[in-house]
Amino acid sequence: MNVALWIVAGLLAAVCLVGSTKMFLPRERMASMGGAATQWVLDFSPGALGAIGALELLAAIGLILPAVLGIAPVLVPLAATGLALLFAGAATMRLRRGERVTITGDLIYLALAVFVAWGRFGPESFSG
Repeated sequence: MNVALWIVAGLLAAVCLVGSTKMFLPRERMASMGGAATQWVLDFSPGALGAIGALELLAAIGLILPAVLGIAPVLVPLAATGLALLFAGAATMRLRRGERVTITGDLIYLALAVFVAWGRFGPESFSG
């Protein structure tokens, strides 16, 4: 179980690192990258996209570094919980936009983040 939690946390951290590019790329460029699936960025201000990117970067850091360094490892399940909330918001936004086909990825990442939060708060916590 511990190995599975590490693998999932690493996968989520990688996804978040890629997603954190929202802090640096202009939204028009992001919208043109992936067709209709990325048109959602035009609904957000550049500041909001930067904030989302910053949250993803913090989640990537929080999923890995506290446990690896042994400094405040309780931050790992907290980061996973925050990430689950972020993906729940992403899924909600996709539902509101009528993008039911592209919601699958958000729901998968949401489930993975919930798995890490559950595992690190519960059976495989770093405190015991």
